[in-house]
Amino acid sequence: MDEKPAQAPTGAPGSVTPAIVVMGVAGCGKSAVGTALAAALGAVFIEGDKLHPPENVARMASGEPLTDQLREGWLDAIGERIATLVGQGQGVVAACSALKRSYRMRLSGFRQDIVFLYLEIDPATARRRVGNRKGHFMPASLVDSQFAILEPPAVDERALTLDATRPVGELVADAVRWIRRS
Repeated sequence: MDEKPAQAPTGAPGSVTPAIVVMGVAGCGKSAVGTALAAALGAVFIEGDKLHPPENVARMASGEPLTDQLREGWLDAIGERIATLVGQGQGVVAACSALKRSYRMRLSGFRQDIVFLYLEIDPATARRRVGNRKGHFMPASLVDSQFAILEPPAVDERALTLDATRPVGELVADAVRWIRRS
């Protein structure tokens, strides 16, 4: 796993960091924001991409978008890892696209207290960022397929939407304030 325990929690004594899923399309900054947010909260970071089965990675690397069925086991692996770590008393921040409401509901089936941090970005910026990445299996050609199925969180979901073109430090500061108020 690519889980990194962070330093001691920075919240109030006795406070528990909720399970947080940093979500959005490829290139929005889930990993960068998730890593920094986990460090700020003293939580464990889970890199959701590391939990994809090899078959899914091969499909995406060849330019084939994943179906809902192909995502099920991956979402379950993330949800199970979140539930296990929270059950051990750890705060958790996971990076997972969670593009559809049904995906977020599936994750919430493992922990009802999961909150989502949606990093909103435009297609051109996402394609540029993905195209500039080195060593990642996701090609820029799949960005449009992610936007095609994207269902941003609705008002009845426990989610904060942030502009992913802002600096990581600002996004983390906004997220920490929101989490501590929630």
